[in-house]
Amino acid sequence: MTTLDDILEHIGEFDLYQKRAFFVLCLLSAAFTPIYVGIVFLGFIPEHHCRSPGVAKLSSRCGWSLEEEWNYTLPKEEIHGDSFTSQCKRYDVDWNITDLNCTNPLEAFTTYRNKSNIPLTTCQDGWLYDFSGSSIVSEFNLVCEDAWKLDLFQSCVNVGFFIGSISIGYMADRFGRKLCLLITILVNSVSGVLMAFAPNYTWMVIFRLIQGLVSKGGWLTGYILITEFVGLSYRRTVGIVYQVAFTVGLLVLAAIAYVVPHWRWLQLAVTLPNFFFLLYYWCLPESPRWLIAQKESNKALKIIKRIAKGNKKTLPLSMENLQPEEEMTEKLGPSFLDLVRTPQIRKHTLILMYTWFTSSVLYQGLIMHMGIAGGNIYLDFFYSALVEFPAAIILILTIERIGRRYPWAVANLTAGTACLITALVPEDLYWLKITAACLGRMGITMCYEMVCLVNAELYPTFLRNLGVLVCSSMCDIGGIITPFLVYRLADIWHELPLVVFAVVGLIDGGLVLLLPETKGKTLPETIEEAENMHRQEKHKEKIIYLHVRSSDPAPD
Repeated sequence: MTTLDDILEHIGEFDLYQKRAFFVLCLLSAAFTPIYVGIVFLGFIPEHHCRSPGVAKLSSRCGWSLEEEWNYTLPKEEIHGDSFTSQCKRYDVDWNITDLNCTNPLEAFTTYRNKSNIPLTTCQDGWLYDFSGSSIVSEFNLVCEDAWKLDLFQSCVNVGFFIGSISIGYMADRFGRKLCLLITILVNSVSGVLMAFAPNYTWMVIFRLIQGLVSKGGWLTGYILITEFVGLSYRRTVGIVYQVAFTVGLLVLAAIAYVVPHWRWLQLAVTLPNFFFLLYYWCLPESPRWLIAQKESNKALKIIKRIAKGNKKTLPLSMENLQPEEEMTEKLGPSFLDLVRTPQIRKHTLILMYTWFTSSVLYQGLIMHMGIAGGNIYLDFFYSALVEFPAAIILILTIERIGRRYPWAVANLTAGTACLITALVPEDLYWLKITAACLGRMGITMCYEMVCLVNAELYPTFLRNLGVLVCSSMCDIGGIITPFLVYRLADIWHELPLVVFAVVGLIDGGLVLLLPETKGKTLPETIEEAENMHRQEKHKEKIIYLHVRSSDPAPD
């Protein structure tokens, strides 16, 4: 029976029509960046301290600089032996007294110049932020006792990712890729605009949760859609470049955030372009693979002819017989039990869930750990994104020559080892720590790109979207716990999170070797084909072995 891959070889595996569709989907991939990592800028925590009534007037009278004002009027606290200006406490004194000394104003409130006797209180009158723009932290005062609300904001996004990955994956396999994609775009765009106008913290979190529910599911649905109507020889390239578009989105986000430092305007700037993606209704076709799997052969044939016409090719009459295989006619709807019902698919599901978890924890964790050290947030974010481009180039040059498993395992081992080196190298060897950190970021980026590619290649067509989205839901679990891993463990030892990342990454490097090699194989259409992927590999190795043995000269 003629397969879709056979047809694509005749009408174009990745010709003009597919390239246009791929380009517009890459725009969607880049637009997902502000939701996934936008917290870096939306939730930026500027330097801050308590607002003390009367201090501003005193500072103006004395002609203090900002540094002098902080030094004279704010209490100090020690953290790990270092002295810092307190951000959550202020002196409980009356700064409106007219005879305060400009060189030592606290002298009027001390006994024998002992500042420890001056009473302290919380920031009852709010905070002052050393930031020319605004963030959700500075607007809603998400600091000190309310600092946990920033964690809740980001956790709600990942909770939305988790729920949406499963529910939207099921919808896309049941009702089609294109319809599901358009619905997620519309809901994401509307909720993003509403978030920019949220009157308070509660409504802001609700709208962000809604964005999380639809945005990641839409991104992965776009990934599935593009891989299903390009040919076998281009499938891995479009999968990697689709994720490179996400990296481009990182660079664009850093530039927009630099130009637009106010969070509400930034939210609008990164959300409004999403409305243009509704034009996909006219630009993109439904997946012909999905239509064939649903016994919609006539509709699939129309789309195939549309692709052929766009590529200026003609579909041979002998290839117009599009009948689903026997198992597909019996089972059209995806089921969660299908992910664990058979032994090989069950093994694939469990390993892929762990490797999605690992990719998320290391990718987000390394970014967060880098942020602990401070620095220029825009340049740090920009430079860290640049490291991801070599990762994509290495994958494109190796996975079709070597295969998927070994580059994937090496990338995990590189990321884990780099984390361990970064943790153990002393601070005076700064160049080595930076080099190791860059290698770790590059390694885990390769893992992220690889798991997206291989995940889609290991499931049959009717189960593919659900399989990818369910497995990738572990990525969201990782995103929920990563802030706690980074910040809580860093309180014990600054490098302890990196040691944990190293262990997690090294284990994953061994597990991915247990998956079958998918290099050069057509996408499985049925459960039986997916179950036999590892057997085909062993059978091929056996044939090669027997051929070599049979060519040996016979003994005299």
